[in-house]
Amino acid sequence: MTTRKSIAALCVVAAWTFSASSAWAHPSAMMTGSLTSQPIGHYEFCKRNASECSIRSRDMTPLKMSTELLGRLEKLTVTVNQAIKPKSDLELYGKEEFWTYPVDAGDCEDYALAKRRVLMEGGISASNLLLTVLRRPNGDGHAVLTVRTDAGDIVLDNLTDTVLNWDETGYTYLKRQAIDHTGRWVSIRDGDAPLVSSVH
Repeated sequence: MTTRKSIAALCVVAAWTFSASSAWAHPSAMMTGSLTSQPIGHYEFCKRNASECSIRSRDMTPLKMSTELLGRLEKLTVTVNQAIKPKSDLELYGKEEFWTYPVDAGDCEDYALAKRRVLMEGGISASNLLLTVLRRPNGDGHAVLTVRTDAGDIVLDNLTDTVLNWDETGYTYLKRQAIDHTGRWVSIRDGDAPLVSSVH
């Protein structure tokens, strides 16, 4: 079964398995832990963009997955990935970590920020658009955007134009934004936060 077909199948399954109380236990949803440290790049981003990091979500219901939503996420992923040239923060800003909205070049977290902004402007709640840091199989740090849905957590990644379920990526997930406060982060499984400064 292809990835797109597997996600599409979840669209159907979610229609009759989802409820607010069961969303947290969905097998395709990340299991999060307690509050944890904020990545330094996001901390500095928040100092420059305070309003973006103080959003408190009241409605924390995951998005309803549909073929329309999946198509929207796929189109956005391709558009942003093609529009932004990969360059490290060191190349662009002379710093190891500098999270910002990209213009025409950026690092992995900049792609994630760009996708998040487009989706929020399109009406999707911040509680369902979570910046996430992880470790790639080769040990490098990386950042993606996690989209919470009633069919599980979907990852938008600048390393691929394919929209994937989080547990299909082969990554080790470490932490992500809390669903109820954009300036707070929660742990995912175990592990220490990696650097996310290399070109991804």
